[in-house]
Amino acid sequence: MKPSVSVSLNVNDALWRVSAKPETPLLYILRNDLCLNGPKYGCGLGECGACAVLVDGRPVRSCTVPLGAIGKRRVITLEGLAVDGLLHPVQQAFIEEAAAQCGYCLNGMIIATVGLLQRNTDPDESDIRDALRHHLCRCGTHVEILAAVRRAVTLTKAGRPVDSMTNDMTEVSR
Repeated sequence: MKPSVSVSLNVNDALWRVSAKPETPLLYILRNDLCLNGPKYGCGLGECGACAVLVDGRPVRSCTVPLGAIGKRRVITLEGLAVDGLLHPVQQAFIEEAAAQCGYCLNGMIIATVGLLQRNTDPDESDIRDALRHHLCRCGTHVEILAAVRRAVTLTKAGRPVDSMTNDMTEVSR
């Protein structure tokens, strides 16, 4: 096993310094070291999507991504989507459509939707279902989740930017 190393991470546009082994899953760093609660531990195998985060704008399963693979890449969690107290349009859409029961899967569903809308501002039903197909929800709110994604498309077409986050980084140490 490799020794711990000191690493700088760009998470939610803040520069964090952490010390951990390179093979440590990114999810553990986000939750345990940075105290971020958006990404959830679901299965630990990359199957459920609860741990999803954006890495350079693409959704990834943080439970299967080792810290050593992140480098200088930009990581955005659920907490990093809202800017200046203004919800991201995808977050707003999920609230408006009452897409949550227990809420455990929502982190992954929201992150997947943000990733989709950054790549395709006018997804069709097939695109939406494809973006969400690897996310598990046991509460049965699939109809509401699909409605929320459609609502997010409408909000972004109405002028709410999908990537309203800035690149201004602040230094934080843990």
